[in-house]
Amino acid sequence: MAKPKARSTTARSFATASPTNEGSTSMRPHRSISIGAAAALEDARRAGLLDGRKTVHVSFRAPLALVEGAKRESGVTSMTELGVLALAMLAQPDPVAAFFKRTRCRLGKIHPLEY
Repeated sequence: MAKPKARSTTARSFATASPTNEGSTSMRPHRSISIGAAAALEDARRAGLLDGRKTVHVSFRAPLALVEGAKRESGVTSMTELGVLALAMLAQPDPVAAFFKRTRCRLGKIHPLEY
């Protein structure tokens, strides 16, 4: 029997483990975090960014209004969850930015620019 993959405590704080088949777990939000936040965490999990046992301590100061607004919009309650969510969102490429870079100054043949 294969041992279940170890997950960090931070990843666990966002989700409850539920066996889907032998030796694996899936992450499902156990709080009412926003859909965007849940999607960012799921993308980070799929990319392997939440795997592993090692964690790093991150400490910084931020304006209180910014922190409260981010918590309110995301639905997270702790500073650790907020930090992990922010890093997960920054660690993934932005598909809109990639599209804009790929199609810069081109609208396509069906969209002529007439003045």
